[in-house]
Amino acid sequence: MTGALRIVYAGTPDFAVPALQALLDASHEVVAVYTQPDRPAGRGRKLQFSPVKQLAVSASVPVEQPLDFKSAEAIDTLRAYAPDVMVVAAYGLILPQAVLDTPRYGCLNIHASLLPRWRGAAPIQRAIQAGDAATGVTIMQMAAGLDTGDMLHKTHYALQAGDGGQVVHDRLAADGAQALLDVLTQLANGQLQPERQDEALATYAYKLSKAEAELDWSQTASCIERQIKAFDAWPTAFSRYDGKPLRFFAATLADEHCDAPAGSVVAESRAGIDIVAGDGQIVRILSLQMPGGKRLSASDFVNARSLQGVRFAHSECCS
Repeated sequence: MTGALRIVYAGTPDFAVPALQALLDASHEVVAVYTQPDRPAGRGRKLQFSPVKQLAVSASVPVEQPLDFKSAEAIDTLRAYAPDVMVVAAYGLILPQAVLDTPRYGCLNIHASLLPRWRGAAPIQRAIQAGDAATGVTIMQMAAGLDTGDMLHKTHYALQAGDGGQVVHDRLAADGAQALLDVLTQLANGQLQPERQDEALATYAYKLSKAEAELDWSQTASCIERQIKAFDAWPTAFSRYDGKPLRFFAATLADEHCDAPAGSVVAESRAGIDIVAGDGQIVRILSLQMPGGKRLSASDFVNARSLQGVRFAHSECCS
C-alpha cells in the first residue's frame, strides 16, 4: 500500500494538538476526530471544547465525543468511517479490543516516554521527578494492555538541567508529531519493524494528584528541586504559608549547605530565595506565586515582600 491513509484521530489535551495539525497539513485524510466530552471550565463553569476539538472544528473535521465504547452504536459509528488506521494521543479513554480491531492497520499511540519505561498517565513528570537523563516519544502499536504494545519508532531527548514539565511537554508534543508522520510513511510503504517491549524494564507513571504537590522539606534538595520542575504546569509544587499554598514554579540547586532546620528560608536576593532541604543543601527558588497573586520571578517577589526567617512545615502527605 502507498499514498494517503484514511485516519481517525483520538486525542484531547494540548499534547495531542501538534500531531493532529501535522496530519491536517500532510497528504493523509483525517476523516474524524475523537475527543473527550466538553467539560465545564473557568469561573462561569461553561462547557469548553478540548484543545483537539477546537482544532478539529476549525478544520471542519467531523468530531465524535462518546462517553465510552461499550455500546454497539459507538463501534458502528467508528466502523462507518472506514479508517485505515486510528492514531491516539492522550485521548483519555481505554480502547476495548473491538476498537483496536476496527481500523485496517490497527491503532497507533503517541506516548511521551521511552517505553517500556514510564507506561501510564504521567510519563513526562515522572521522568523528570526520577532524575532520568533522557526521555522521548515512542510510537506504539496499541494492544489490550496499558502501553504494552509493540514499539514502532522512538525519539530521544536529553533532559537539560533547567527543563520543567511544560518545556519537556512542548518538546515531546512536537517530536511526536514528526515521529508519527515518519511511522505513517513506513506503514504506507510496508516498512515497519515492530519491536516487543521488555517487560522486565517496565515502570509505571502514576497519575498526578494535587496532594503529592505539597513539598516535604525533609527530603533531599535534589528530590525537591526535581519535584518543583516536574510539577510546574500542574499540579504545581507548594508549601503552606499562613495556612495557604505558596506555589513554586522553578528552582535550582545552590552549592551552599546550611545546618538550619529543613524548610528554613535562610537567604533571599534577586538571584533567588534559598530554602534548606533535609540534607542541608540549599534549594534556590526562581519563580513563585503567593495565594491570590500572580506568578513572579524571585527578583520581582523580593522587591515586594520578604520570606526571610520563615520555616515551611513538613508535608504530612508526602514521604
